[in-house]
Amino acid sequence: MNRILCAVSAAALLFGAAACGDAVRTTRSGLDPERFRTEIGGKPVALYTLTNDAGTEVCITNFGGRVVSILVPDRDGAMRDVVLGFDNIDDYRTIPSDFGAAIGRYANRIGQGRFELDGTAYQLPRNNYGHCLHGGPDGWQYRVYDVAEATPSSLTLVLLSPDGDAGFPGSVTARVKYTLTGDNALQIDYEAETDAPTIVNMTNHTYFCLSGDPAAGSLDDVLQIAASHYTPVDSTFMTTGEIVPVEGTPMDFRTPKRVGEEIDDFAFEQLRNGRGYDHNWVLDTAGDATRRAARLYSPASGIGVEVYTNEPGIQVYAGNFLDGTVRGKGGVAYPARASVCLETQHYPDTPNKPQWPSAVLRPGERYTSHCTFRFTAGE
Repeated sequence: MNRILCAVSAAALLFGAAACGDAVRTTRSGLDPERFRTEIGGKPVALYTLTNDAGTEVCITNFGGRVVSILVPDRDGAMRDVVLGFDNIDDYRTIPSDFGAAIGRYANRIGQGRFELDGTAYQLPRNNYGHCLHGGPDGWQYRVYDVAEATPSSLTLVLLSPDGDAGFPGSVTARVKYTLTGDNALQIDYEAETDAPTIVNMTNHTYFCLSGDPAAGSLDDVLQIAASHYTPVDSTFMTTGEIVPVEGTPMDFRTPKRVGEEIDDFAFEQLRNGRGYDHNWVLDTAGDATRRAARLYSPASGIGVEVYTNEPGIQVYAGNFLDGTVRGKGGVAYPARASVCLETQHYPDTPNKPQWPSAVLRPGERYTSHCTFRFTAGE
């Protein structure tokens, strides 16, 4: 199995080089593939480019399965890169970030890094206010995924997470497939299998800046979430176990509203606890991936992104911890609230809250998760 994967990865790497580097020196979004070509832990790393006939381009590196750029047309037909990230592999390796990453083994937080499964207690790294966030400090966003298949419109990545990895039980084989469709949608399909009972919760952590201008921020972007409830957090960003209505609160995005309209209403405890929006919404879509779960729209560019998923929740993070010290593509500083993340997921700390949808995966079962980001231009 490993020899087959390595052979496929080598072939896919050659495809990525031809698609991104040998035929053209830079991608349409201005990325130089040579700045991503390296080896980490003996595994090849490269930049892969997906394109469609509409001129849309998505660039992904197999380091962390990260979406590096998404180039889409605005209302006037001009192409804009609408995600934050770095333009070289060294920055992804040395500057802690989740930009664009395929997160695992468990996205979001697990309280105090502890959970119990089938009577056995497990201790995970505690890297965020005493909790385990995104699989710990060595989560999958810092691993090299093997490339199983690469085509002009899709990229399939595979990662083996061994038993005991960051304290998680069971050896897990995870797969992430990115597909760019002809109608400007980026589909992300996750799968995972295990040889022992474990927990799995994967997501994508792309930071959307739909204006294409990080300096302008995202507070004027308009957000809609198909959710009548959300899960409150305490001052350490940990879910309390409650599910409460959004009605009558700043958490109500059932009708479109500017991200910045109430984000600084710190008299509302949840915004104070989250330093703005950094919460999980309980989707009314009930796992139906044909129903729109959320939409973010930039009046500045006319670019919108619609979210469809089979997951029960979505974490909306408004970039509250960005502070201008990190410089991304082209040396551009990323200020506070320069972007919005839309992370489809099981709820945070589900392993410790049995009343919520389970994230347990057992041998013989297959974890599947689906998310589509469909881009539009107009208005």
